[in-house]
Formats: sequence, C-alpha cells, structure tokens
Amino acid sequence: MSKTLSTAPLATSEREECWHDVVSRTFVPLDVALLEKEPSPGTIVSERLGAVRVAHVRAGPQAVTRSKRHIARDGREYLTLSIQQRGTALKEQDGRESLLHPGDFSLSDSSRPFRKRLEGEFSFIAFHFPRRELQVGEEDLRALTATAFTGDTGSAALLVTYFTRMAREAASFDDAVRRRVAATGLDLLTLLIDERRGRTGSRAPETAAATLVRVKDHITRHLADPGLSPATIAAAHFMSVRRLHQLFEQDGATVGAWIRTQRLERCRRDLLRPTAQEIGVAGIARRWGFVSPSHFSRAFRAAYGMSPREWQASPGPHGPLPGCRPGGGPPS
Repeated sequence: MSKTLSTAPLATSEREECWHDVVSRTFVPLDVALLEKEPSPGTIVSERLGAVRVAHVRAGPQAVTRSKRHIARDGREYLTLSIQQRGTALKEQDGRESLLHPGDFSLSDSSRPFRKRLEGEFSFIAFHFPRRELQVGEEDLRALTATAFTGDTGSAALLVTYFTRMAREAASFDDAVRRRVAATGLDLLTLLIDERRGRTGSRAPETAAATLVRVKDHITRHLADPGLSPATIAAAHFMSVRRLHQLFEQDGATVGAWIRTQRLERCRRDLLRPTAQEIGVAGIARRWGFVSPSHFSRAFRAAYGMSPREWQASPGPHGPLPGCRPGGGPPS
C-alpha cells in the first residue's frame, strides 16, 4: 500500500521543518535546507517492494546533507539509487561530484557523508534498501557512488527501464511478486557494477535473473529478425547455447517457446489495428519474424484457440484469450 507525505496543506512558514522530518523518515536522518524564501510544497509517495522502498519525490530547490554527525548517531547502512526525472541534481560523495540530468541515475551510501543540491523544481524516483541486499564489494561500491550513469545504452538503459517500470507498477504486485521483482532489480544493479568494474564474465548465481532480463530485452528488440535463434542470442551475450537454455529452464520456459509467444502476442495486437486489412495477415506475420504463413496460422490457433482471421472478426473488446500464456517476464 502506498504512503503519501506532503507539506502542501501547511503554511509556507511551517514547510521547512516538516519537510526535514518527512525526508529523514523516508530515507535516513539528513539535514535539509530549502533554497526558497517561500518554500514550494514537497511530496513523497512511497511503496514497499520487498527490501526496497520506492519513493517518488517532488519538491522545490534544496540542499540535502548526510554528515558524520548523522552517521555517528544512527549508523544505518543504506544505499539509494535515484533516477532524475525533472530538474538537475548535483551529488557529492567519496571525493566525486556529478551533475544528474533527467534520465540519469546515481548511487549514494548512507554509511559515509554525502551532499545533494537540487536547483529549481525537481522530481526523482529513489530506490532505498539496506546495504547488505547488494552483493558487491566495498571497494567496488566506493568507486561508483556519486557517479552519473546515463541511461541511454547497454545495461544502464536496461536498468533505468526496469526500475522505472517497477516503480510505476509497484501497487499492482502482490507481496511475493514484489520481493521477486525487487530482487531482480538488485541483480541488474549488481550486473551493471560488475561491468563498470571490468568483470563481464558470469560471476555468481545471483546475477542469473539479471542476465535473463538482459537476454529477454535483446530478444524483444530482434523479434522481427527471422534468423533469431538460440545460437545468435547466445553469441550476442558471449555465452554458450547450453547456458542460454539453462537460464530459461530456471524461468520455467524454453527459448523457442518464449520467442514464439512474444511474436504471437505482437501479431495478435497488430491484427486489430486499423492498418491490418491493408497489410494482411501474412504481412503482419512476416513483420514479427514468421517466415511461413501456414506455420503462423497453426501456431496462432494453438495459442489462442482460433485462426488469425477469426480473431480479427471476433467482437471486442479484445483481451487475453483463454490459453494465452503471455510469458512477459519482469517489467521493462
């Protein structure tokens, strides 16, 4: 269940003290200095996903400091991954300083001093969790705090997409799914840290879920390629075909079945678009990697219990049909 804390109902003269309390209660004890004569309202909407607290933060310009005094007083060891959505943030920790723009993300560690300055109205999503939940060495972590990661390409882009989707859909998950989704997110973060520290090989079982997320992302971006196969997927990720099959077996699926399900689902949606009649069933099938129209029709009927043309002609609204097995994996 989400929790909302806001200073909007308060008089401007009361907002700074209240906001200081709201921020410290959501994360860890901090000093907060608002940089406006008449402070703008601030709001934090938070949700719990397993060990991770997800917080949507929106407020006006301010400076936040975690000092040695705070650390000596409470000694809490938490990490916070924050994705900037609006405005900029200047972060300082472990001798580094970085400026975050919308779409960038960074890490901070509550066990050591840090500062964060936010100019103008801003919003960001924060993912706050105990340090022990992230299976990386202290040296690796210290080397990457207050580093601005640009979520444009590679594993950083995948992480931003996954975490943003995780935050957006948190309320719809039950407790078991919340724990699993959060654990996979932390696996992705571990994988990214490994890559940035020069360790790109398979390091431990805890990164298997993150590797599977990355592989599935690759597959969904190449569904239109009829040559997509376990061999080409494995080669793109520098692993053996056997290792690829093992990853999917742990997820209760086969590589081929997962690819087919993703292709069929996209064809099912496209068959209902206004342009479907012009493109034709065979054209839509080719668009998503099906070479043989007859094979596509058989696969479609096996999955949804009717032919592609029967699906087009069936009355709406169209939702998932009996027998449809989405197989969509974690949020992306």
